[in-house]
Amino acid sequence: MKSRQVMTVAVLATVLAWSTLMTVLGYLAAVAALLPSLGLLIQQIVSAFNGAGSRRGQGAGSEELSR
Repeated sequence: MKSRQVMTVAVLATVLAWSTLMTVLGYLAAVAALLPSLGLLIQQIVSAFNGAGSRRGQGAGSEELSR
């Protein structure tokens, strides 16, 4: 694993552990407020592991229209 991946996994584990602790302690309102950002964090990490940012496809409108 690259050091960047190790750091990413460490950040994800920290955030998820913090959210779990908040839930166990009864701070459900705080967890509910954090859910959108947690979802975005997980989406970005999955995207980074899959290399979605490095792949480039054709842009919209670059294909020819058939008549």
